[in-house]
Amino acid sequence: MKYSQTIGIAAGVLLIAACFLPWSFIESRQLTVSGLEAAGTNFGKPGLFNIVVGAVCMLLFAIPRIWAKRTNVFLNAINLAWAIRNYIIVSSCMMGECPVKKTGLYVLLVAAIIMQAMALFPRMDVQKKK
Repeated sequence: MKYSQTIGIAAGVLLIAACFLPWSFIESRQLTVSGLEAAGTNFGKPGLFNIVVGAVCMLLFAIPRIWAKRTNVFLNAINLAWAIRNYIIVSSCMMGECPVKKTGLYVLLVAAIIMQAMALFPRMDVQKKK
């Protein structure tokens, strides 16, 4: 794809921005959980890993080498798995109490899926052997 690298970098920026958005709201405790603030829960900072891996993946999108493209597929798969893990953990019901899912959680998943798709279709010039 012609614009796969640019779309991948834009999705990486969106993924990092999604980590600062609210992910869920726990009504009984009046807690808003985001990627970097989960005070009052045992989640820690679930979006921190997504930010670090997303930044590395954005760097790999910009490097026009075959090793970077192969590494990017692997790291984006890990990033997508971590985003799915965050979705399951942050949005799951615990002790009969279901949190309200917010937009940031969906944006995180969509951005991770887009990054993985763009990593699978890198723009590489094919050179003919002589």
